[in-house]
Amino acid sequence: MIFGGVSGIYFKNKINLVKKYCPKRSSKDEEPRFTSCIAFFNILNELNDYAGQREVVAEEMAHRVYGELMRYAHDLKTERKMHLQEGRKAQQYLDMCWKQMDNSKKKFERECREAEKAQQSYERLDNDTNATKADVEKAKQQLNLRTHMADENKNEYAAQLQNFNGEQHKHYYVVIPQIYKQLQEMDERRTIKLSECYRGFADSERKVIPIISKCLEGMILAAKSVDERRDSQMVVDSFKSGFEPPGDFPFEDYSQHIYRTISDGTISASKQESGKVDAKTTVGKAKGKLWLFGKKPKGPALEDFSHLPPEQRRKKLQQRIDELNRELQKESDQKEALNKMKDVYEKNPQMGDPGSLQPKLAETMNNIDRLRMEIHKNEAWLSEVEGKTGGRGDRRHSSDINHLVTQGRESPEGSYTDDANQEVRGPPQQHGHHNEFDDEFEDDDPLPAIGHCKAIYPFDGHNEGTLAMKEGEVLYIIEEDKGDGWTRARRQNGEEGYVPTSYIDVTLEKNSKGAVTYI
Repeated sequence: MIFGGVSGIYFKNKINLVKKYCPKRSSKDEEPRFTSCIAFFNILNELNDYAGQREVVAEEMAHRVYGELMRYAHDLKTERKMHLQEGRKAQQYLDMCWKQMDNSKKKFERECREAEKAQQSYERLDNDTNATKADVEKAKQQLNLRTHMADENKNEYAAQLQNFNGEQHKHYYVVIPQIYKQLQEMDERRTIKLSECYRGFADSERKVIPIISKCLEGMILAAKSVDERRDSQMVVDSFKSGFEPPGDFPFEDYSQHIYRTISDGTISASKQESGKVDAKTTVGKAKGKLWLFGKKPKGPALEDFSHLPPEQRRKKLQQRIDELNRELQKESDQKEALNKMKDVYEKNPQMGDPGSLQPKLAETMNNIDRLRMEIHKNEAWLSEVEGKTGGRGDRRHSSDINHLVTQGRESPEGSYTDDANQEVRGPPQQHGHHNEFDDEFEDDDPLPAIGHCKAIYPFDGHNEGTLAMKEGEVLYIIEEDKGDGWTRARRQNGEEGYVPTSYIDVTLEKNSKGAVTYI
């Protein structure tokens, strides 16, 4: 009983611990990339499984040990009460026999004293010469009567004594030992039951040891998977600015005015001073803005992220392009679904009016055009950043390049540089640096399953992007219906595609591993 309570409290505390430190995020949050975070979440999952096994032990203890002990203790109390009651009855019967024997003994003693008195009275009258013969005869009859009653009480006392001795012997040598033996057997059965419960507790613990061992091994593997170099490199890649270190300060020769002529000094001084001011302005303003320990620039966030350092700007633009491509894919899928629905309505007018889909199709086409323009604009900015990063070493100016970029835009570095001559606007180019950066963090794993579905009707799936299915076939759900009437599904062999939502019976699994998100 104590073991069961402790095990239950133990598992509840573990469950609360997992719930407390489990990430609570929306689906828009990114998956963890740091190996230390991934290892921590894996340990939380293993700890959750570990707590589940403790719950199994607690339930086993509650039913097999605690419940059984409570029922058996109730039966033992009833049996013990019955045995004690039998002992009390035996003792009461022996007490009754003793009282009967004692009463017959006292009666026999009283009759003996009366007989002695009658004998003394007879002897006194018999020796008295003055006593009449009638008095002597009367005293003799009284003596005979008392003697006869004393003999009867003697026989009754002997019988009661013999009966009491027999009952007493039976009480102490038969009845009471039998009751004690039953109580002893009852206690032995109680001890055996305790032993069985102890064994049951050990068995329930032993059953979960293999699973608990796997959980602990999983925790050890998660701890070994932590890669400090990879995590630190991720931090570097996430926060590197892409700026070049500042150049050397130029030497300013203040002694030149001693050796120059008056006419030449005026002209040369103005030139040198103007160059000197430019060098101080360029270096001084860039100083302290390129590094982690400098002050962060203040100002509103711009649409093209030109207020960020080049590398951070490139990442933000690439992230926005990826999001826009996903939205474009959704709109394209919706357009395809609407066209399919329109074809169905045209072939079967009783199912619906094809003209009712025209406003939705027009809206979808407008969204697609808008998204394509946004993608083109952001790709132009991304090409500008990548071209600038590739040509940062030479810092050459080209009039052929400048006409590709909108006039009047701010420098990609924004407040990080004030030298307009440092801005190089390159043509859209494809560099290996961008692909390598994306490949390093891109997750090639398939989308996790968030549920499953069963096909109610068969579907051919001839069009591109669709998935054919048979009636009764079970598929994994990897993306819910976004309102376009299509659900993204996957077979067990990995084949993916869209199926009509009205053709399937969907069951979402909120606690499935695929639905788990992290911070």
